[in-house]
Amino acid sequence: MPLLKIKALNTNTTLYVWKITESFDELFRSVALKDVSLARLEGMKAESHQKGFLSVRRLLMEAGYIDFDLHYDAFGKPHLADGKHISISHSHDFSVIVISQENIGADLELLKEKTLKLAPRFMDVTHLKGLSETDSLQKATVVWGIKESVFKIKNEVGISFKDHIFESDFNLNDKQCKVTLRFNNKEEYFDVLFDFIEDYVFVCAFNSVSLSDV
Repeated sequence: MPLLKIKALNTNTTLYVWKITESFDELFRSVALKDVSLARLEGMKAESHQKGFLSVRRLLMEAGYIDFDLHYDAFGKPHLADGKHISISHSHDFSVIVISQENIGADLELLKEKTLKLAPRFMDVTHLKGLSETDSLQKATVVWGIKESVFKIKNEVGISFKDHIFESDFNLNDKQCKVTLRFNNKEEYFDVLFDFIEDYVFVCAFNSVSLSDV
């Protein structure tokens, strides 16, 4: 079944996962698109991107929304008409949306060797010390997803994954960690949950209360 999972991440937040098994035509016939979405779809060159776009609209329907309830701001961040927060990600054969009362950022990443090779460019590689190659690949992919998820919440020009977003060290079995963003002479804190879906990593970041807010 294409709708693979609906999972509560906390009392305010729900994850919806779609496994893309349909053809483009099957997905296209199953959704109603507003004109701007149709134009965006037609502008996509890769069918995989088109199917990802359409499967996200199917997930919206599973969550009780339609394409007309979704809009994007000038920075490309998605918003829902009822004021709830939404984060969207799709990669190859899977799409996810997360809907919450809280500001969230979600990311979905396929496990691939390239991520591990690029790890020194975006993370503290001492966090991979002593791990097997398989665990190193998984952890590096989780960290990349962490940085993407935090960036989706902040969405500010100039944020560097390696120089500004710092994950606490964690074990893969924990499926959670803490993150600090140090940017523009300010520190912000995030709680992160992660999980594995077949050969993919799912990550979701939430704003955390900083000491200055208490």
